[in-house]
Amino acid sequence: MKKFNIALIPGDGIGPEVVAEGVKVLKAIETFDEKLEFSFTEFPWGSEYYLMHGKMMAPDGIDRLKQFDAIYLGAVGYPGVPDHISLWDLLLIIRKEFDQYVNLRPITLLDSTLTPLKEKEKEDIDMLVIRENSEGEYAGAGDWLFKGKPEEVVLQTGVFSRKGTERIIRYAYEEARKTNKTLTSISKGNALNYSMVFWDEVFAEIGTEYPDVKTYSYLVDAASLYFVTNPERFEIVVTSNLFGDIITDIGAAITGGMGLATGANINPEREYPSMFEPVHGSAPDIAGKNISNPIAAIWSISQMLDFFGEEVWGERVLDAIKDIITDTDYLTPDLGGKATTAEVGDRFVHLLQKNAP
Repeated sequence: MKKFNIALIPGDGIGPEVVAEGVKVLKAIETFDEKLEFSFTEFPWGSEYYLMHGKMMAPDGIDRLKQFDAIYLGAVGYPGVPDHISLWDLLLIIRKEFDQYVNLRPITLLDSTLTPLKEKEKEDIDMLVIRENSEGEYAGAGDWLFKGKPEEVVLQTGVFSRKGTERIIRYAYEEARKTNKTLTSISKGNALNYSMVFWDEVFAEIGTEYPDVKTYSYLVDAASLYFVTNPERFEIVVTSNLFGDIITDIGAAITGGMGLATGANINPEREYPSMFEPVHGSAPDIAGKNISNPIAAIWSISQMLDFFGEEVWGERVLDAIKDIITDTDYLTPDLGGKATTAEVGDRFVHLLQKNAP
């Protein structure tokens, strides 16, 4: 019997709705596979918690989360709470404290009808973006000088350590070698003459250890263009924190929208728990209406299962997504259907039961 303890942080807006469907899927898998057991502990942290307590999470929150095998996050953000507070005081603290330095964002077209790109098929858009997740432009380094005065100056410093840069690039090379795919680095070395020149040099240095991996390197502006005009160029992509944040939203746009965008925040050494989340935001305008799309949240369950070493179930969840995406009777309104959030989750359970061993 394999037992996995999962911390639930449903968060804000539609977060609790989509997390409930992800939990429904895991509970179903537990009933289909007697060798697996999942336990859940829910934490009420998020923007509403902030409005009541002045903090996004409990002071001992990190210590309480350390005991878990994984964290399942719904969404963060709500009107009345500044975005930099909701982000920095919960999500980024967890990422940094648990050294979740690998962010995995699959950019996969599940059905050709979902892309706005003319004449692109499923085989044309199938990549994995590996984003550095611990430093870079999101390191929080900088200063605010002479605040409120005419000579006011703000400094936002990107931090690129050799350790941080090497480990994310090496992780990407290993993934490319393991899957026998090409690896593309995205940077901006022509304009960012310290950080990105350093990034490019490290990418080339580590590449000498992987002569079997075919590589490419693009400036981020050119890469953004190619994401739209020629996405088949990309298989495995590695890039910095900020650039990864931006280009993966382009990836979401060309594969069906943010309702299908998922992400995993990984601590590869497993010294700390990793965190899995849909990345569509809290969508407070539709919260409570039972029409939010839970597919991204369920896709993140597939990533969690892969991380647990349960790749067979991870693949079955992904196969169920591919099945359900072609049937509008079981899609939410954002994808042209009329199903409720709960009905989509129920359909997943049915598909998983049909394909259970």
